[in-house]
Amino acid sequence: MKTTIETRDLSKRFGPHTAVDRITLSVYQGEIFGFLGANGAGKTTAIRMLCGLLEPTSGSGTVAGFDIIRQTDRIRSRIGYMSQKFSLYSDLCVIDNLRLYGSLYGLGKQALARRIDELSALLSLSPLHGRITGSLPWGWQQRAALACANLHRPEILFLDEPTGSVDPVARQTFWDLIQTLAAGGTTIFVTTHHMDEAENCGRISIMIDGRIAALDTPRALKERTGKPTLHEVFLHLVDPHSESSKERA
Repeated sequence: MKTTIETRDLSKRFGPHTAVDRITLSVYQGEIFGFLGANGAGKTTAIRMLCGLLEPTSGSGTVAGFDIIRQTDRIRSRIGYMSQKFSLYSDLCVIDNLRLYGSLYGLGKQALARRIDELSALLSLSPLHGRITGSLPWGWQQRAALACANLHRPEILFLDEPTGSVDPVARQTFWDLIQTLAAGGTTIFVTTHHMDEAENCGRISIMIDGRIAALDTPRALKERTGKPTLHEVFLHLVDPHSESSKERA
């Protein structure tokens, strides 16, 4: 199985604070890999290092076979990244955002037009092409951002909480697309706070204070901890003292 993301003791420190602490993992082509953790656990910092946007303090890593320190330009052309914060131009209409991002990815006019048509049909964006992006409801803005991140058919797609504040119907649309992309060979590296979404991942890791506390399939993690749901697995690992206090009560 082809490895598309690999890290060894990857770390990032900001002064005395260690945001990511020696994480080691491998992610495979076509895998949906869930990267879970509480707010402040270091997930976004780790993703930014993998995308070549932040230089590690120590350790190493490769994405799409390229070094995350020395070959960041090669990495960026092969990945799509959808950040927590809305990344499109709010004062442009949807179609102009799509055209702009397509040109930045180096797509030719005809190829870009075809790709816009494909993604617009898949995400039901066509009726919104002329709308100012910032005027759309949040869920529709996220659909537009997801389309922009996929225009160049990236090998690896990084999604940092893509369904935050998105309604259940839009969440299902996102996951339908994620599963379709993975089935076609795209590696999906996704963070989420929705444990029902994490059940769709082939494997998940759970970060606590910058470290990976657990990494396995959802089923294996539930069996290992004796918990019936991922929600309970997460609470057990992230805040065991609070959990035991509730049980005693």
